[in-house]
Amino acid sequence: MTRIAVAGASGLTGSALVRSLTRDGHDVLRLVRRDPRAADEVRWDPKKGEIDAERLAGCDAVVNLAGAGVGDHRWTDAYKREIRDSRVLGTRTLAEAIAGLPEPPRVFVNGSAVGYYGSTGSRAVDESAPAGEGFLASLCVEWEAAVAPARDAGVRTVLARTGLVVSRAGGAWGKLFPLFRAGLGGRLGDGRQYWSFIALHDHVAALRHCLDTEGLAGPVNLTAPHPATNREVTAAMGRVLRRPALFPAPAVALRLVLGEMAGEVLGSTRAVPSRLLKSGFEFAFPGLDQAIRAA
Repeated sequence: MTRIAVAGASGLTGSALVRSLTRDGHDVLRLVRRDPRAADEVRWDPKKGEIDAERLAGCDAVVNLAGAGVGDHRWTDAYKREIRDSRVLGTRTLAEAIAGLPEPPRVFVNGSAVGYYGSTGSRAVDESAPAGEGFLASLCVEWEAAVAPARDAGVRTVLARTGLVVSRAGGAWGKLFPLFRAGLGGRLGDGRQYWSFIALHDHVAALRHCLDTEGLAGPVNLTAPHPATNREVTAAMGRVLRRPALFPAPAVALRLVLGEMAGEVLGSTRAVPSRLLKSGFEFAFPGLDQAIRAA
């Protein structure tokens, strides 16, 4: 039995990861931003840099998936600061706490995103590609840099660059399911932009693979092997849900409704999981239709 601390344990992937670990007999500590209500909860305040570090003593691993939802609100300057601070300050708080422990954990898996690469058009990119441009790319660079104290203390540190998680329960895809079920789905913009996706089941399995695989450190793309264009996503959603998908959202309308965030929705990131595959990970739902059916 291993002891694993998880930040962001109430989120879409975090809650699924906690269930998976607990089901297999692991001892899980959940980091919460309120007063603890159970013995398995540890209070922290990522913005203030506060955490009960003593409770992390004896942990074999720490997983950080905390962060304000990128698509939860329009990107005002204030909300962009919230997105940034919730990730960068939280990661720094955890990394410094880990580095200060007499016996640090063996591994630190920290969330990141394929937004690191910016818009790559139709060009496929793996973990060796440089950072792109735009708000999310610059955010990911700063977010990943915040793990330095833990990495410099000799802790194996994995940067989990995640794509769009296919799930009905939340995230970007969670907003698509009701639209397509109602027959109101359609492509976004011209539909040529690539979406790097991963089924929720595979996302949890990939995180656990990163925890368990000693040779993995640094950036690892957590995406299915074959990214799909938005046109392909639209067709697959209509096909699997057996609904028409005839209501496209023109780029000009998306920019009007979403503001700056429309640039990310219309941008194209074709990220492939080279390091995940080379390390022996096997996807349960590698195809788009499979991932949607699983959801």
